[in-house]
Amino acid sequence: MPIKNRFAETHSEITAWRRHLHQHPELMFDLPETAKFVEEKLRSFGITDITTGIAQTGVVAVIEGQSNTSGRTIGLRADMDALPIHEATGLPHASKTPGKMHACGHDGHTAMLLGAAQYLAETRNFDGRVVLIFQPAEEGGGGGNVMVEEGLMDRWNIDEVYGMHNMPGHPTGHFAIREGALLAAADEFNITLTGQGGHAAAPHEAIDTNLAAAHVLIALQSIASRNTDPLKQVVVSVCTLRSDTDSHNVLPHQVLLRGTVRTLAPEVRDLAERRLHDLTRLTAEAHQCTAEIDYQRGYPVTSNHSEQTRFAADAADQITPGTIRDTPPIMAGEDFSYMLNARPGAYIMIGNGDGATVHHPEYDFDDAAIPAGCSWFAQVVEDRLARA
Repeated sequence: MPIKNRFAETHSEITAWRRHLHQHPELMFDLPETAKFVEEKLRSFGITDITTGIAQTGVVAVIEGQSNTSGRTIGLRADMDALPIHEATGLPHASKTPGKMHACGHDGHTAMLLGAAQYLAETRNFDGRVVLIFQPAEEGGGGGNVMVEEGLMDRWNIDEVYGMHNMPGHPTGHFAIREGALLAAADEFNITLTGQGGHAAAPHEAIDTNLAAAHVLIALQSIASRNTDPLKQVVVSVCTLRSDTDSHNVLPHQVLLRGTVRTLAPEVRDLAERRLHDLTRLTAEAHQCTAEIDYQRGYPVTSNHSEQTRFAADAADQITPGTIRDTPPIMAGEDFSYMLNARPGAYIMIGNGDGATVHHPEYDFDDAAIPAGCSWFAQVVEDRLARA
């Protein structure tokens, strides 16, 4: 079926929620006002089984269906946190907090799950239970992992879990998904090279750490170009290159290189980490420097389960036909991966239309996607927990 009529009726209301959240962004686990807003809306829908404080500011709520002969529970997740970015949209609903903005659409994700919650609480046209998961700290804090570690899946007996993210550049309200690896593992590294500082006019009396850093940066690109199977994906990006001097005539004693490694396969992840250590150490030694390497594994690969991917795509097709079922993987990371490692499920992308990409100061969630997103959450429940 197409977009549910109820969401056409509540579209303006849900849009107002979304814009309120957009105006009041909060970061990481520090989401007191966002969590309070979510809880108040849930209670206004007549939902009483609400737990707050999981992963500090996460909110979990339960909606019982008209029956529960299936004994099954479906989890639906939305992330709530914003980013430390100065907004440049100039919109009437722009952020009221300088240096913070919803530049990844989590305001839209939260509003769509609230809209679906309102509908599901009104109709309860399903056989089983729905667990609504409002998660903090997706943007670097691993809030999804914290919720899992605090017993999310076992405490609420979740059988399957589903999530959704907006996708700039894809037609608004249309869906895209793939089985298997959809989003990358995201690792981080800090490399500190130490040489011997000195006068720029006498480099022979120093050990030029800048020169060593330049060669390390170039050497790391061979991980993708020469060490990894060309048919497999890896990204190695050095994003910070900073010495301990800001002078025209001083050679630095230390240089910091900071960056990220993105992969889609476990064996490539292992290879990239190993080669980064070897290339850095040996290149530094070749330039008479020492290297201190801090390599941190971050979010794992977000990998969709086969059966749940087909089901999620079928639900999407009922709303806006033409769901792309083999969308290319994206090298961004996502901590919904921890939930998919704990339970079968799927993560789907919903089009956000043309405009700025995520994490850009001019980005804004497209409110026209709200009815389709709410409908998808509801369709997943009503189909997966269909009444006899």
